[in-house]
Amino acid sequence: MRHLSDNKFVKICIAGLLLLPLLVSAQGNKPIIDNDRVTVWDVTWEKNELSFAGAGDHDAVTVYRSGGDFKTPSGVVTRKTGEAVFRPKGASASEKWVGTGTPPQTTEIALKDPQTPPIPNTSGYPLAFPRAGSKKLIDNDRVLVWDHRWQPGVPTLMHFHDKDVVVNYLEDGDLTSITPDAKSVVNPYKSGMIRFNFGNRSHKEVLTKGTQRAIIVELK
Repeated sequence: MRHLSDNKFVKICIAGLLLLPLLVSAQGNKPIIDNDRVTVWDVTWEKNELSFAGAGDHDAVTVYRSGGDFKTPSGVVTRKTGEAVFRPKGASASEKWVGTGTPPQTTEIALKDPQTPPIPNTSGYPLAFPRAGSKKLIDNDRVLVWDHRWQPGVPTLMHFHDKDVVVNYLEDGDLTSITPDAKSVVNPYKSGMIRFNFGNRSHKEVLTKGTQRAIIVELK
């Protein structure tokens, strides 16, 4: 067996580390979702800890499920609940939470390659977004991000999801999903829940209990 000198071994280790994504946290967070499209982390911040965001070798999206004051290179920025930030490939970790009180929570989404084109809509229904109650936050060549609020007892239109999505629920509320063949299922969601849903599906939803708002990241 061929042995490496100490210097060569160190250089190889350093090179390997440089290839790792920058999505690393001192808190030891593990991905909660990892598939061909995304890797997703549910992060609770610690005071003055360097940002978990900045995907290195991937484009990424940060969703702030709760707000707070963050120190950035340009000064202190107050992030609001429901805010979303796109971080391009190669971005470095640059935020620290410097606020007080309850630590903020974020969803960190690394966008994998290759990109998958939207599924052709042959359903006869409109696309899921835009729709009443939604506000567009980000629109670029990787993602569409929506801030959506459901109204109690008011069903959405029957619609078709042509894209895979990462959904971040911000409140406590039950959504009843109804498919075109009139089958229904009640989905109870709690604040902080994160879900990945594949595209190529049609349904409508109605809020049947509590309140509900979500930040929905559509993958292009």
